[in-house]
Amino acid sequence: MAIKFTVYKGSKDGTIQQAETERQDLKKDDVLVRITHSGVCGTDLHYQAVDMALGHEGTGVVEETGPDAHILRKGDRVGWGYEHDCCGHCKPCLTGWETMCRERQMYGSANLDQGSFGSHAVWREAFLFKIPESISNEDAGPLMCGGSTVFNALHVAEVRPTSRVGIVGIGGLGHLAIQFAARMGCQVIVFSGSTSKEDEAKSLGATEFYATKGAKELKIKAPIDNLIVTTSSQPDWGLYLPNMSPSGVISPLSVDSNDLKIPYMPLLANGLRIQGGIVASRQVHRDMLEFASFHQIKPVKMTFPMTLDGVRESLKTLEEGKMRYRGVLVAK
Repeated sequence: MAIKFTVYKGSKDGTIQQAETERQDLKKDDVLVRITHSGVCGTDLHYQAVDMALGHEGTGVVEETGPDAHILRKGDRVGWGYEHDCCGHCKPCLTGWETMCRERQMYGSANLDQGSFGSHAVWREAFLFKIPESISNEDAGPLMCGGSTVFNALHVAEVRPTSRVGIVGIGGLGHLAIQFAARMGCQVIVFSGSTSKEDEAKSLGATEFYATKGAKELKIKAPIDNLIVTTSSQPDWGLYLPNMSPSGVISPLSVDSNDLKIPYMPLLANGLRIQGGIVASRQVHRDMLEFASFHQIKPVKMTFPMTLDGVRESLKTLEEGKMRYRGVLVAK
C-alpha cells in the first residue's frame, strides 16, 4: 500500500510549490515520520531553483516502522539531518566517518522527492536520531544541521576547555557555535561587523567581542587557538591570520563557490591548519544532542507555519538577512 504525503519543493524559477509524493510499503529499516517541525537552513536557499523537495532539519514522531527496524517505536520523537544513507562497508564508514563515504546520500543529491518541508518522510532507522526528553522538537530542528555542523567543527579540531575559540559571525551557525564552545569551558572570542550584537553574543557565552567593519587590523587580548568561520561568505583572512596561535586550526563553514585564497606565509610560518568539514557523523551527532540537552543549548529562533505561504515567508526572511537566527517551520 502506497504511503502518500505532502512536500514543499523548489522549481526552476525559484518559486516554492506544494506537491504530493509517495513511498511504497515500508521495507527493511524504513521508518515513517510525521513531521512536526523543520529548521530552515541557508542551504535550503541554494536549492530553491531545483526541482526537489526542500528541508533537511526535520523533527517529528514515528508513525510506523519497517520489518527490520528494532530500535524505534511508534510515538518516539526523532530527527534527521543532511545525510540519509551510506554504503556501510568502506573505510570511512567503518571508522566513524560515514559523512565522507563515496556512496553517501546527502540532501540535494539523493531522495529528492522528500524533505523536512512537508507532512511526512520515510528514512532509514539507522539515520534517525532520538531527541532527548529535555529538548523540544521545535528547538531540536536547527540542531539537526546547524548544531551538528558547528559541533563537528569543534570536535574535529580537537577543541579543549583551555582553548581560545574565535567565532566569525553571529548568525544561524555562529550563535550556536558560541553556546557550544562556551559550555565546553572555552574562552569565546566573537567577531562581527558592528557592535549591534555585542550584548547578545555575550549573553550567549562570548567572553570577548570585536567589530570588524572597516578594520585594517585586529588587536585582541591573546592569540586564538581555533577559528570557526560561520559567515555566508569568506572573510578577509588577512585580519585573522596574524591573531592565530602557532599550530592553530581554522574551520571554514561558509558555503562559498569562490576559491579559497589565503595569505600563504603566515599559514606556513605558524603551522596553521585549515580543517574542512561538513555535518557530524552519527555518533558525534548523538553526542551533540546529549551535550545540548545537558547544557540546555537552544537556538534563537523565529517560527513560521508549515504551509506553502509559511515556507515562502521563511525563505524570504532568510534570504533578506532578517532571520534571528534560525527559522523553524511548525506543523499545524
